[in-house]
Amino acid sequence: MKPSVEQIQNLLALKRHEAPEEGYMEDFLVEFHRRRRQEAVRTTGLAANWQRLVDWFSNVGTSRKIYAGGLAYATVLAALLLAPRDSPELVQPTVPVRNEVVPAKDKAVQQLEELDLSPASKGQTGEQEF
Repeated sequence: MKPSVEQIQNLLALKRHEAPEEGYMEDFLVEFHRRRRQEAVRTTGLAANWQRLVDWFSNVGTSRKIYAGGLAYATVLAALLLAPRDSPELVQPTVPVRNEVVPAKDKAVQQLEELDLSPASKGQTGEQEF
């Protein structure tokens, strides 16, 4: 039911004569600060952080969703990379070291050893015969 204009005018006329009780204005500031302190105490710790997160997501735009997804991805990736791994070390059996030096005898090395590189009397200045 919608009130008529006359009913609204009568209500406003009655309200015009009402006044707050004695001391209301003086106690208002004290009561206001008390309620703010209670609210601050109630919103500390994990509950406050959770509430901030919920408030942040309630006013979310597209860019904030992207930032939140990127932050979640980075957190999971960091946790995976920094998590300790209990993998057994590969132990290879010890093998004694051989200290023998064996000269290599390639066909090319043998051919070089067989060559006569001494200067020959035949030939011109500084030339060698092979």
